[in-house]
Amino acid sequence: MQLTSTLTCPLCGHQAHEAMPADACQFFYECRGCGTLLRPKTGDCCVFCSYGDVPCPPIQEARTGRQSACCGNRDRHV
Repeated sequence: MQLTSTLTCPLCGHQAHEAMPADACQFFYECRGCGTLLRPKTGDCCVFCSYGDVPCPPIQEARTGRQSACCGNRDRHV
């Protein structure tokens, strides 16, 4: 399981390598390039699933069959 992901801002293209929480969703992320507050796209559980090159750990676990629910059922980080 990977615990880091590179987030790419859809507005300015700025990229940042960030650590992902292993047990919760990160619902908000402020772009370090332009200051835009990113939120998950419709249908995604967190900013890593929407804008990262690696999905969040709960989704990674679900893909391996070790967990059936997405982190949308867990506490969210802000």
